Amino acid sequence: MKLKINKNSLDFITKIGLFICVIAIIIQLFPSENTFKYQFEIGKPWSYELITASFDFPVYKNDFQLKSEKNEVLKNYIPYFKADTNTATIQYNKLKADYIKNNGMPPLYEEYIQRKLTGIYNCGIVSAYDYNKLKESNKSEINCIYPDRKKVTLKTDLLYTPKSAYEELVKNAPEIVKSYNLNVYLVENMKFDSATSEIAKTDLLKNLSQTSGMVQTGERIIDRGEIVTPETFLILQSLKKEYEKRKESIQQSSLVLLGEVIIIAGLITLFFLYIYLFRPRIFDKFGNLLFLSLLILMMVGITSFTLKYTNLSIYMVPFALLPIIIRVFFDSRTALFAHIITMLIISLMADNSFQFILLQITIGMAAVSSLKDMTQRSQLAQSALYIFLCYSLVFLALEFISEGEIQRIHPQNIIYFAISSVFLLFAYVLIYIFEKIFGLISAVTLVELTNVNSDLMMRFAELAPGTFQHTLQVSNLATEAAKKIGANSLLVRTGALYHDIGKMRHPEYYTENQMGGKNPLLEKDLEEAAAMIISHVPDGVEIAKKSHLPEQIIHFITTHHGRGKTKYFYNTFINNFPDKKPNDEAFTYPGPLPDSKETAILMMADAVEARSRSLKIYTEDSINAAVEEMIDSQISEGQFKDAPISFRDVELVKTVFKEKIKNIYHTRIVYPELNK
Repeated sequence: MKLKINKNSLDFITKIGLFICVIAIIIQLFPSENTFKYQFEIGKPWSYELITASFDFPVYKNDFQLKSEKNEVLKNYIPYFKADTNTATIQYNKLKADYIKNNGMPPLYEEYIQRKLTGIYNCGIVSAYDYNKLKESNKSEINCIYPDRKKVTLKTDLLYTPKSAYEELVKNAPEIVKSYNLNVYLVENMKFDSATSEIAKTDLLKNLSQTSGMVQTGERIIDRGEIVTPETFLILQSLKKEYEKRKESIQQSSLVLLGEVIIIAGLITLFFLYIYLFRPRIFDKFGNLLFLSLLILMMVGITSFTLKYTNLSIYMVPFALLPIIIRVFFDSRTALFAHIITMLIISLMADNSFQFILLQITIGMAAVSSLKDMTQRSQLAQSALYIFLCYSLVFLALEFISEGEIQRIHPQNIIYFAISSVFLLFAYVLIYIFEKIFGLISAVTLVELTNVNSDLMMRFAELAPGTFQHTLQVSNLATEAAKKIGANSLLVRTGALYHDIGKMRHPEYYTENQMGGKNPLLEKDLEEAAAMIISHVPDGVEIAKKSHLPEQIIHFITTHHGRGKTKYFYNTFINNFPDKKPNDEAFTYPGPLPDSKETAILMMADAVEARSRSLKIYTEDSINAAVEEMIDSQISEGQFKDAPISFRDVELVKTVFKEKIKNIYHTRIVYPELNK
């Protein structure tokens, strides 16, 4: 009991920590409070109120102009190199040590080589990389700094590389000189001085003006409806830059931060409360909360990055990814609620909050309604098209209301909506990644798993044909029942197909695979025989894990018998040994009990289908009685006490089972024989 309390406490603390972390990260992702709340483009009308300068500010040059002026200034830039005057002496001494002292070189050639080496090193040897860089940048001169701090300007054309120095050394030289390995004595004695060169660049550029004028306080900039000209665009860009540079007082900054904290904390609290109150199955699993939180942070982070570090429109961000992904793994209401909460947070960053919220709530609804179940990749493309159309129609409607004239509407945002919709196609990849990371399962994966032509299913049909046919019937029964009570029919269908795969290991122990032969279990001890039957559950889990089936499907394997007993062997034991108390655990499946509508439906379908095969006659009364008996006995045993299934749901399931079994075993017409 103490351990359980500790686990619950740890789980609670972990979730509180996640809650606080989400709020803190979102606040950190928010742009600076001093932001410029207008969007503008050259050639488009100004759609806001009259703007006048509230303070003096300079007009900054555009990037193209600054680059041109910078390039012009840098034409006078001369790079700096450091000269090593000792290199020539060191290399000549190495030459003497290798050849001259060993009488390997006549004095005449020694004098020739010394003279040539001295001349080459006096001109300077630079690396081939540095020489090519000088040529590429059209630098005709370099400044060379000698050890005594003396600066000498040298012509680039007079410099050597190790290769050209060797060519100069052996040019017109006697053949015997060429036979010496002289290239090893030619190394760079002038190296690029990056620090001094950067200082020289900075000195040249420090006088370059970043501005082209001033705007005085109170000066009119632009009014609603006026076209943004290139000149006005520069002024607005400069105003934006200065506005964001200006710092408010510490008190004001604190109040802004406090306001952000209150709004963000309130919205995140509402989201967590919704999950806690209305989606407890999601809330109970920390991985689900972490997944949803990361999705929200991902959308806020992408938006923040777009606004802070790019000039792209906020409408290029694929906001519909969030409701699409959540809908695939959970439900529509959770997807829409999470989307609305996230968009309300992001609207604090947007320029036109009203327009932004209206657009995003609309596309959230469009995303949820257009993608009920994603079982095919084409559905994602259709949903993206639907979202784009909704985006465009709502935007045009808002533009009609605000502008009143078609001529004043610019289609730039339509292009942004199209780009955003194209990005939605990456949801397929993200869904796959999230499945693997968080252990979730999507409808696409379930559809793939229901393929009876897969290797595992083909092997199942071959090794245990009777059990395979049983699973198909159970799958059909469970699917129809799930549809009737609003459960996940695709999930229960998939779980039903795999619930008995453990029988592949010893198919001969199960009557449906014996083809009228002798049952080998009848020769075993009753407890041993029961253990053999029960073993198909852990065997199924083992096979499922080796086949990399999702945990959700494995859960169907472990719960489809719950804590039920192997009735045949249990009852036989009691009948054969009335005075002996049976070991209940030896005849009982390990469980756990079904804990969802889907697992409860499978347990009922499995038992009912098996019971229907044992009927001697198939009449409406016998089928009804069999269904009622099997399911009522499961209820009386407490098999469904952990499952959120109502009595009404159980009655509906019974009705479906009765109708389906009647259809399976209906009386067929007897064909008359021909009279001979």
